[in-house]
Amino acid sequence: MGRTRKPPRVRYQLFLPQELSHRFEALAAQPGASKSAILADALTAWLGRQAVSELENRFSGRLDRMSMALGRIERDGQVLLESLALFVRYELMVQAPLPDADEALRAVGRDRFNAFVTRVGEAMASGRRTLGPPSTGGGER
Repeated sequence: MGRTRKPPRVRYQLFLPQELSHRFEALAAQPGASKSAILADALTAWLGRQAVSELENRFSGRLDRMSMALGRIERDGQVLLESLALFVRYELMVQAPLPDADEALRAVGRDRFNAFVTRVGEAMASGRRTLGPPSTGGGER
């Protein structure tokens, strides 16, 4: 009464190449091995690999496109950073520093900087771009 029932099995008749048959018989002759268990394990592993392969085939094209898009975004970011760094370096070399006592010029500089930061924030919020193709919003650039 305490015995558990084995799941029902289906009988198959298989034909194997002779070399594979000899290797299979040698494997099944080892202690604790059975032909049914060997075939069940091999078939389970093969079907598992097929499922993984199908998923890989299904998503590999999409993942490749996403990787290429991310590569372009990274390249564009590097170009923008390098351009900004060169511009800042140029401006710092060309512009004379403001005298410490000239508060009026410093106030104008602060106002211009705040206007610049505000403009960048507005452009980011609206999606408008200063460089590149105009957005579909139809607003001014």
